[in-house]
Amino acid sequence: MSEIELNPIEFITVGTVGPKGKRQFNLQGGTPEGRIVTLIMEKEQARRLAEAVNELLDELKRRKPDAPEKTINLNQLDMDLRDPIEPEFRISQMGLGYDEEFDRIILVVEELVIPSEEETEFSEAEPSIVRFWGTREQYRALAIHTLKVVDQGRPDPNQNGYTIYYWV
Repeated sequence: MSEIELNPIEFITVGTVGPKGKRQFNLQGGTPEGRIVTLIMEKEQARRLAEAVNELLDELKRRKPDAPEKTINLNQLDMDLRDPIEPEFRISQMGLGYDEEFDRIILVVEELVIPSEEETEFSEAEPSIVRFWGTREQYRALAIHTLKVVDQGRPDPNQNGYTIYYWV
């Protein structure tokens, strides 16, 4: 098990590698010092992350209506994946939180650990964890961008790039 703490992040984004129908979704964040962490995620995980970020930010806005909120212009931001795109692991689950003292959003990501055939369900393998600490603006940009990336896929994602035959 390893724990990676990216506090603060310089950027956070979601992007894809590969053609439609076979795209690999990646969550990527980096620090001002140049540390880049890339993680593999599922398309639906990306969508749910964007929705959860929007819900959290909307709730924070309701709690503190006087807090200034910057307008996000994605054209002014570099939301592309940065090289090298070398994933650390595949994401199992994610959680969002808010640190009121530092006014930071925290995304906690846990590794998907699949036990080998020799291991039991109660394996001692501990999943790796990555924490991304960022501003409200960084996470709002992430949510907007991620929904655009997810919507660039096939019109019928249920086909998953394959022909489906139904027998009746």
